[in-house]
Amino acid sequence: MSEEIVHSSHPVTLVGAGEAAEQDLKDALELAPCLVAADGGATFALNAGYTPQAVIGDFDSLTAEDRARVDPGRLHRITEQDSTDFDKALGNIRAPIVLAVGFLGARIDHQLAAFSTLLRFADRPCVLLGPDEIVFLAPPAVSFDVPAGAVVSLFPLCPVAGRSRGLEWPIDGLDLSPGGRIGTSNRATGPVRLNTDAPGLLVIVPRSCLPEVTQALAFRASAPSPWPAPA
Repeated sequence: MSEEIVHSSHPVTLVGAGEAAEQDLKDALELAPCLVAADGGATFALNAGYTPQAVIGDFDSLTAEDRARVDPGRLHRITEQDSTDFDKALGNIRAPIVLAVGFLGARIDHQLAAFSTLLRFADRPCVLLGPDEIVFLAPPAVSFDVPAGAVVSLFPLCPVAGRSRGLEWPIDGLDLSPGGRIGTSNRATGPVRLNTDAPGLLVIVPRSCLPEVTQALAFRASAPSPWPAPA
C-alpha cells in the first residue's frame, strides 16, 4: 500500500513559497484542480483565495496565523531537515502529473534545488512553471506540440543520450552531459518527440506549451516503462 499523503487520479497543482504571480496559480489550477501547498506556499494560496487540500513541509515558513486558516487535518508536518519542502511535497504526492508553481524565479540556488528534486523523483511527472518558460524532466519517451521556431532547450543534469524528432539540431548519437555537450537554444521545426536512455534531461519550452506538455506527460505517466522510483 502506498504511503504518500496525497493520492489523486487527477493532475495536482503544487504551490511553493517562491516567486510567482496569482495568474500562474490560476493557469495551473485550470489544468490541475487539486491544490497542494509546500509549507509557506499555503500563504500564497490562501491570500489568492484558494484553500489547499493538503499542506506539506516542516512549517518553518508558515506562520501560526496561516496554519490556523487551514483545517488541522490538512496539515502534514515533516520535521526532518535533510530535504527541501519541494522534496517533502513531491515525494508525498501520487498523481498523473504535478504542476509546480512558485519554485522558479528569485533565488538561483532554489531553482537548482528544484531541478535536483525533479531528478530525485524522476518517476513522478512534474512541470515547473516560470514566468515565460516551463521545465520538466524528460520521460523515456514523450511527444508534444511546439510551434515551429519556438526555442526548445535541453539541459542534462547527468550523462544521458537519446533521439529526437522535430528539432532543428537532432540529438541522435550525441552524448550529453553537464560538463560536456548540452542542448540549449535548440529550435522546434514542428511537433517534438524525445526518447532518452536514462533520467536526467531537463526540457525547457515556452510557457504557452503548458497545456500540450501537461497532456503529454500525464498520458506518459500511465504508459509502461516509466523511470524507476528512487531507492
